[in-house]
Amino acid sequence: MESSVVDEAVEALRRGGPVMVFDSESRESEVDLVYYAPRVGVEEIYDLRVNAGGLICFATHGRVARAIGLPWGDELYSLHPTLKPLAARRLGYGDRTAFTVWVNHVGVATGIRDSDRALTARMLSKVADLAWRGRVEDARRLFTEEFVAPGHVPILAARGLGERRGHTELAVSLAVLAGLTPALVLAEMLDKGAQLSLEKAREIAEARGIPLVSGDDILEACSGVEVCWRG
Repeated sequence: MESSVVDEAVEALRRGGPVMVFDSESRESEVDLVYYAPRVGVEEIYDLRVNAGGLICFATHGRVARAIGLPWGDELYSLHPTLKPLAARRLGYGDRTAFTVWVNHVGVATGIRDSDRALTARMLSKVADLAWRGRVEDARRLFTEEFVAPGHVPILAARGLGERRGHTELAVSLAVLAGLTPALVLAEMLDKGAQLSLEKAREIAEARGIPLVSGDDILEACSGVEVCWRG
């Protein structure tokens, strides 16, 4: 039987290759370039920085974030009187943010270099893996002992497809479908002055042999997969 684009995306993640994820025309209408975090090195961060161009983030499941005690970014800001009004606002598509906190690994130089962000992402993936496998105390210990905040890598936590259908939730759901620890590194693909159009994204995907999967494709594949729907 012919494989679906979701099958191709799942296999690409398992191999450590990139995947492109389009949310929907009714939401951000953006495409993100996504890599599986444990396989990320200098080349992958460079690809995200140069050929995607958006903010390079680490994304994981909400279950992981809760296990290690991460606060939601908007809730954290709402504790400060000056920032509270800012945290209450929403962008046009209406969702609460997926941001939690920004960190560096203790082993980086400045935090922003490709090698630094790759190291931070890989070490965050180890935290996520421990938490995902139920080794919560080990995950918390690794996180609190080996990271610095604030840093250069924002951590995004999926709220679940039942609440939010952004790139964080879609990418994390792909990892779940692949049987992988939900630990991704992603960035928006940009053009000059705007997001990269879906048409241009398709051209890049075809030229590079990267699976381009839509939010609708992922939602259909996740039907009945409870862990994708709950954050």
